Amino acid sequence: MKQSINGKMYNTKTAKKLAHYWNGLGAGDFNNLSEDLYQTRKGTVFISGKGGARTGYAESVGNMFCGGERIRPLLTNEAIIEWCERTGNDQALEEHFPELIEEA
Repeated sequence: MKQSINGKMYNTKTAKKLAHYWNGLGAGDFNNLSEDLYQTRKGTVFISGKGGARTGYAESVGNMFCGGERIRPLLTNEAIIEWCERTGNDQALEEHFPELIEEA
């Protein structure tokens, strides 16, 4: 997937895939959600995701919603931490962003 956002090109074919999340629901389920965490060669982190009609990836078609897909840049350290924690990807956080983790 390739998408231009605010004059910057995000491309899953040229970026490094760091982690994956899938909520376990089938493709026909309105709540199906799948996201991949990527990092560009310049260090920008983004999500490439797709989901059903009841997810944040839903697209309006006429008077109803259907599933969709898009790229979402994660522009702050807090956004990276939140995604990794929410999706259970603590290992990706430790492996790829150790500088973001503080010891309790």
